[in-house]
Amino acid sequence: MAQQAYMEETDNGGSGPERRDSRFRRLLDRLTGPWRGDPRIWRRGLVLAALALVLALIMLMHSRIPNRIGNFGSLTETFLPWLGLAIPVLLVLGFVRKSATALIAVVLPAVVWLNLFGGLLTDKAGAGGDLTVATHNVNADNPDPSDTARDVAASGADVVALEELTSAAVPTYEKALAGTYKYHSVQGTVGLWSKYPLSGVKPVDIKLGWTRAMRATVTTPEGQVAFYVAHLPSVRVKMEAGFTARQRDKSADALGEAIADEPLERVVLLGDLNGTMNDRALNAVTSQLRSTQGAAGSGFGFSWPASFPMARIDQILVKGVEPESSWTLPETGSDHLPVAASLKVDTSS
Repeated sequence: MAQQAYMEETDNGGSGPERRDSRFRRLLDRLTGPWRGDPRIWRRGLVLAALALVLALIMLMHSRIPNRIGNFGSLTETFLPWLGLAIPVLLVLGFVRKSATALIAVVLPAVVWLNLFGGLLTDKAGAGGDLTVATHNVNADNPDPSDTARDVAASGADVVALEELTSAAVPTYEKALAGTYKYHSVQGTVGLWSKYPLSGVKPVDIKLGWTRAMRATVTTPEGQVAFYVAHLPSVRVKMEAGFTARQRDKSADALGEAIADEPLERVVLLGDLNGTMNDRALNAVTSQLRSTQGAAGSGFGFSWPASFPMARIDQILVKGVEPESSWTLPETGSDHLPVAASLKVDTSS
């Protein structure tokens, strides 16, 4: 009898499922205890609930936000992922207000945000790839172009695109990169450096009046690839004019036309597009190509500004080749971060 009593006492006081369940119940009681019997939990927080619904609608219907006034639609799409920061704020306020209505409403924007960007939170990088590429807006006011060039070359990229080159700095970049890249071409303010032969090099007219885009064929060991380098016009946020991007949008359309006319099946676009993949104004380009970051990156891969990256406006977009991995490189003397990707050119296997 004594042994049986001992076993029963031990079983009841053990650490089995029943004890864990009781701990969970106590925790739940602490959280919900003050709310029980309070009929106002459904009437409080209606404003918070309305804000949650508006947030969900903005994210869900961002493509319907008009650009007629200050290009507000494009501005919203540029920083669209950051709207998710409002979700935990609304959640905390819902708890503070003890509002069941607000807490339930917050679920909707959370689901919408995860549907839009949840895939970027996972690491999709692979281990393959037979061609590494990189692109970097080096900044015309870069205080040390030589170090910046060496930093980019140290990435191990086979092909490197540089944007915002000044005529005074070009010789410095050429000298710093000569030991790593046998072939290169500079067209206006953009340039392409390659370990493999270049041919068919020409500027691309993006309706600016001067050259900020180029095209070249790179003959890799796995075959020919058409490379485009582009630096689309900058955009500005002005109090009196909103998000001014008309020239950027016009240049994006011209670049999209050039890519659509490209005879080679394999295409890589490197450059500073001054816009994100969510920005509808870049549809002429983004509708034809895949983002390496979206297909094979980890996280959002924000590249600008370098001191506190908030948007990925430096892009590596591809067609006819397979992205294996995509990443940002360490900060240089520029206000942009370099971005790189590993590609599989031979997709026959």
